[in-house]
Amino acid sequence: ASLPVGRRVVVIGGGMTAIDAAVQSKLLGAEEVTICYRRGQEHMNASEFEQDLAAANGVTIRHWLQPKRVIAAGGKVSGIELEYTAMDGDKLVGTGERLTLVADQVFKAIGQSFVPAALNGSGALLALEGGRIKVDVEGRTSLPNVWAGGDCIFGGDDLTVSAVAQGRDAAESIHRALTSNGRA
Repeated sequence: ASLPVGRRVVVIGGGMTAIDAAVQSKLLGAEEVTICYRRGQEHMNASEFEQDLAAANGVTIRHWLQPKRVIAAGGKVSGIELEYTAMDGDKLVGTGERLTLVADQVFKAIGQSFVPAALNGSGALLALEGGRIKVDVEGRTSLPNVWAGGDCIFGGDDLTVSAVAQGRDAAESIHRALTSNGRA
């Protein structure tokens, strides 16, 4: 089975997910793939190795650009309008100068934010530490029968390999809990 990919792809973001989306788009047959990142190269979360890998696969990385709007024609994406950015002291600001890139596919790979208040809205309080979920060595939270892992836990990294390992450890803990006379 093949995955449909655009001829001209734009990826918004500066992390590993942006690099992955861009490289895979190129490998799937996209003619032009451009990553647009709102800050400079030195601010990108993607490693230098990953950035080099993208370049070696024909991906163009453009810096100091933030998305303003996706342009559509006939119900399909036809481009993306971006604004140049700059640092004003320690704040990122738009310069007002705009650029439009032709694109028939746009990917957003700008990460996510952890909002702990959303977890504690039901009345059952989940213990937090440093603004993240507090867990034991097996990934158990303060709530019975609830485990967590990945970058939402205290001390967790933003790495897939870590999250997968924590998922495996939690699954083993869950299995032990379910097979020990139902005492979780």
